[in-house]
Amino acid sequence: MGFAKEFKEFAVKGNVMDLAVGVIIGGAFGKIVDSTINDLVMPVIGRLIGQVDFSNLFLPLAEVPQGTERTLAAVRAAGVPVFAYGSFVTVAVNFLILAWVIFLMVKGMNRLRRAEAAPAPAAPPEPPEDVVLLREIRDSLKAGR
Repeated sequence: MGFAKEFKEFAVKGNVMDLAVGVIIGGAFGKIVDSTINDLVMPVIGRLIGQVDFSNLFLPLAEVPQGTERTLAAVRAAGVPVFAYGSFVTVAVNFLILAWVIFLMVKGMNRLRRAEAAPAPAAPPEPPEDVVLLREIRDSLKAGR
């Protein structure tokens, strides 16, 4: 089998196409979540804590040269090693919010699946004729006592 034909068979399989669609939708969804986090949630959290931009929370691990602006980018550009805990806080909050949103989506999808009409359980099949006759004999013997 030629490479081109083998690749074509692989590429048109349902799983590959589903994966491609999932990646594209995931990228678009990621932008929505990023905007939600950066434009809606983080400003509120920053307002409550008193700091809007967590990315500039850091501890320099060496002497910062005089005249260097006290931003993470400027201190890094000056070659000073930093403990950038603000970036970590931002990424951790972003992850928690993303995990919460995905949880809510999965929960909603599960609710929709349960809401679909479940097929009614089938009536049990009629017992074979010999079982029916044995039950009739049993019942008549009980009544005769």
